[in-house]
Amino acid sequence: MVFMKFEPNKLQASLLHWYDAGGRQLPWRVRPEQRASGVRPDPYRVWLSEIMCQQTRIQTVIPYFETFTKRWPNIDALANASREQIYQAWAGLGYYARARNLHACAGEIVANGQFPTTEANWLALPGIGPYTAAAVMAILHDAPTNVVDGNVERVIARLFAVPTPLPAAKPELRRLAGSLASPHRAGDYAQALMDLGALVCTPKSPNCPACPWANACQALAQHNPVGFPVRRPKPPRPERFGIAFVLQDSQRVLLRKRPETGLLGGMSEVPGSTWLPDPWSLADALTFAPCVGPWREAGQVRHVFTHFALNLRAMTLPAPAKFTPVEGWWAKRDELEQQALSSLMRKVLAVCL
Repeated sequence: MVFMKFEPNKLQASLLHWYDAGGRQLPWRVRPEQRASGVRPDPYRVWLSEIMCQQTRIQTVIPYFETFTKRWPNIDALANASREQIYQAWAGLGYYARARNLHACAGEIVANGQFPTTEANWLALPGIGPYTAAAVMAILHDAPTNVVDGNVERVIARLFAVPTPLPAAKPELRRLAGSLASPHRAGDYAQALMDLGALVCTPKSPNCPACPWANACQALAQHNPVGFPVRRPKPPRPERFGIAFVLQDSQRVLLRKRPETGLLGGMSEVPGSTWLPDPWSLADALTFAPCVGPWREAGQVRHVFTHFALNLRAMTLPAPAKFTPVEGWWAKRDELEQQALSSLMRKVLAVCL
């Protein structure tokens, strides 16, 4: 392969040419041929998709996006929904603070009377960081912003063979990405760069022959694309332990609501202990049980969060006659899908029910 001289204009043009032919068709995206015929991106759909796609695979997002837009077709409808309804529809998508911020952000946009038209105004809204603000401005307004997410960092690290390990390399990668940001078709360029990372310049098996930037890629010139971005060895993931108590009868399960802030904030759960670095004894954890009784272990559940792995012992007990819970509510077994249950809690219930 003959490696060309690094020329930003040619890189921009080659990427846009590749995107025109091979970019993804997504339910919120307006493709270049649609733009040419006058179709404009819908701010509501673009904003919603960007929130949902934060740290989540697009194929996972698409069914949730379609559910949300069918149930709440515009920003006013979403803002008028209850937070509990948002949590229920979000259940299983993960990173639940996004759902809380989504609802708060919708309320502020409606109160302001319009979607923001500057990066600064986007950044002032709940749940909007630099990447999201830059992405929506590029896609909606063709603003030549610097859109940098994990996919883009990987592409840029390989293109320039950046030797600095992540996360220390982030400022340099952002600067280098900014040096390429295109003022021409800025929205298409930003989406093309995201697609390049997602479809071609993938983490473990990059398809270099299909890459429009292959003949400028310094990592490929070194025959080592998978060696970039450089990462320091990860420390072992911490382990935490807890006990979950599933109180049930033939038709119902006792649930409660988690605090609004913190991990899984505002979601529904079964009663349980706090999560500690060492395993609980059942005798100590029974102070968290909703009632006394001969609790039986139904199984164990392991769930990996971003910063730690959780190991839960799932205990179950038939509800005593005429039991009245001090906290929470009875949820019908056949309506559990409608509850705002996290993936973790659905695992616990699957073990016990």
